[in-house]
Amino acid sequence: MILEGKQKEDVIVYEASKDDDQCSIKDVLRKKLNISSRLLTKLKKNKSIFINNSYVKYHQLVSNGDIIKVVMTEKPSQFEAEDIPFNIVYEDVDVIIVDKQPGIVTHPTKSHFTGTIANAAQYYLDKKAMNCRIRFVNRLDMDTSGLLIIAKNPYTHHVLSEQMKEDQVEKRYIAFVEGVIENDWDTINEAIYRPTDDAVKRVVDPRGQQSITKYKVLERYRNATLIEVQLLTGRTHQIRVHMHHLGHPLIGDHLYGQTSDLINRQALHANYLKFLQPRYREAVEVKASLPKDLIELQEKLRKS
Repeated sequence: MILEGKQKEDVIVYEASKDDDQCSIKDVLRKKLNISSRLLTKLKKNKSIFINNSYVKYHQLVSNGDIIKVVMTEKPSQFEAEDIPFNIVYEDVDVIIVDKQPGIVTHPTKSHFTGTIANAAQYYLDKKAMNCRIRFVNRLDMDTSGLLIIAKNPYTHHVLSEQMKEDQVEKRYIAFVEGVIENDWDTINEAIYRPTDDAVKRVVDPRGQQSITKYKVLERYRNATLIEVQLLTGRTHQIRVHMHHLGHPLIGDHLYGQTSDLINRQALHANYLKFLQPRYREAVEVKASLPKDLIELQEKLRKS
């Protein structure tokens, strides 16, 4: 079991049980802690696996009650640290979850070298003297607000990425779309395709990857609808592409719909996450309230 009070961002401490008795340390790390083959290789190279504070090799057998320690020492990220808004809504030994404001890029790009969430995260980690490499488990478009997961170590990134692949992470969004949707709820199962390698815009096309989106109507207006969306797959622009395909593009989505006088970005907010904490396997639920611009949009639509 994972030992309370002994954990650090870059150190996992585990006490072997009767089930682990006479199993190799390699099997225990893979089967009980779900440590990836890639990380195991790195740990072996760095001689970073210990039993009762003594370095051991992969074939070493484990006994009931042994204290296993895994040290994930690595070079920190080299992003420029910037003191910009960084609204943390949840944090534990493995993850930081921020409520990202609209208009900010997640990770530095060719057109956005600085002023990103990564730069803000670097500032926060430096201030806290945490030796962590910044890894994003999910991504949000620049103009999408809401919950963004940052893994503090390679172990967490692997475990949560696997949860994503196996649909064990529940992701919900709030979206305002053009037009009045008739169905109270529905599931969209349409493949999403990238026409060319350099294309930004995606399309619904059978040549693409399977993409599944569920939605339910929360409120109807004169010429718009407020919906809650649940992603069962995680494709780029998935909600935007699927809602455009239905004939109800997001309000303010200049790429898949049109600009709006009501709001200066696509009206999309990642408001809910549920996942299993990587080390402890306990369910974690995180929510993010609507930001100011979406509250104002809702008020405008109600008045109309």
